[in-house]
Amino acid sequence: MTKTPIPKLISTLAIPTIISMLVTSVYNLADTYFVSQLNNNGATGAVNVVFSLMALIQAFSFTIGMGAGTWISRLLGRSENERANSIGSSALLMALVLGGLIALFGKLFIGELMTFLGADAEIMPYAKAYGDYILYAAPVMAASFVLNNLLRSEGKARFSMIGIGIGGILNIALDPVFIFDWGLNLGTAGAAMATGISQCVGFLILLTPYLLKKTNVRLSVRRLSKRGTDYLRIVRNGLPSFVRQSFSSIAGILLNHMAAMFHGDYSIAAVIAAMGIVTKIFMVVFSVIIGFGQGFQPVIGYNYGAKLFRRVKQSFVFTLLTMTVLILVFSIVGFFAAPNLIALFGKDGADESVAEIAVFAFRAQCVAMPLMPLGTVCNMTYQSIGKSWTATLLSGCRQGFFYVPAILILSFAFGLTGLQIAQAVADVLTCLVCIPVAFLFFKEINGMEKSEVFEKR
Repeated sequence: MTKTPIPKLISTLAIPTIISMLVTSVYNLADTYFVSQLNNNGATGAVNVVFSLMALIQAFSFTIGMGAGTWISRLLGRSENERANSIGSSALLMALVLGGLIALFGKLFIGELMTFLGADAEIMPYAKAYGDYILYAAPVMAASFVLNNLLRSEGKARFSMIGIGIGGILNIALDPVFIFDWGLNLGTAGAAMATGISQCVGFLILLTPYLLKKTNVRLSVRRLSKRGTDYLRIVRNGLPSFVRQSFSSIAGILLNHMAAMFHGDYSIAAVIAAMGIVTKIFMVVFSVIIGFGQGFQPVIGYNYGAKLFRRVKQSFVFTLLTMTVLILVFSIVGFFAAPNLIALFGKDGADESVAEIAVFAFRAQCVAMPLMPLGTVCNMTYQSIGKSWTATLLSGCRQGFFYVPAILILSFAFGLTGLQIAQAVADVLTCLVCIPVAFLFFKEINGMEKSEVFEKR
């Protein structure tokens, strides 16, 4: 962490985390793809509606996982291993309890929950069938996300990649078996069952390195923290992740409800299905950004804790430049390939109305996509060095402070077109906010570096 050249170190950690994030996004993308082959906009819309529930589970899980993980990186950088053990064990307990509560209350009020998420009469029966099994899997999903983050926090990204990867591959394999009539013929419920089973298998694999004591952090009941302030600090450290993920869920719910008001000449289910398909495809692209950033986070946190400020700056610059180049390539290819990508989501090509809506929205987001890496790097940097409030504000920009208002304002101003361009507008505004933040960070780090050199003299 403190000796390996920054490009090699971050790349070594980032590649497995990118693969892990890609596979995580594949879970829901695979469900969307296979369910879309049923040629039923209600079923496809249901997967997109319940995606907001999955995003909410992820929001709480990433809050705990990233909150504990960034703290553990700094603790390991200071050689406080026993303290890191306590924080890791406590984080896993929090995830299991929280996932259990989500499952309990979600099952009790599933009809009201699906209505809140944006399901209309056409979508509702499919949404209930899909959401029912997702709720059963909520505790395991939450625990898996936390273990994934804990492994990465100590540089064991390959273990994380294996667990998440096998789960994703299993999900893709099980989806058609559970969904279609040549298999179990369970439709949307089958897609959710495949996801739940895959999450359980992934969790067991992620837990294996801890059981075999192949990790620096050791998890056990006797290491659970007895200090309430530790649990609060985990939550505080993870607030940026919570804000980022929860706003994503809120924005998805709002988008579904706005579709009911501004669907124009299209059906509500078609608009929800189209915007959901765009969101899922961009999840794959965004997972590359988040994955690379999560490979960068333990490096910057570890070196910040060790007061190696030159390496902190090198980490920031390398990560930003690499992310920007990758996303620029994706955006150019995606813009021209949009019709072909959207056509994949349908038995004989996407429904014509769905395709018309989705292609324009997809291309609008491609135009703004190269601006996304700056916001991600700034947010993750402040989270990794323990400045959670600044990181929280930054993480709220893209999906919350800008996207939610953009959905409301632009949809009322331009109807369906406003919904289609809202995310691109939010990405531009987020980048404009993060430019001065990046300059302030380098000014602060330069000052700390000079102070450290002076003290050594």
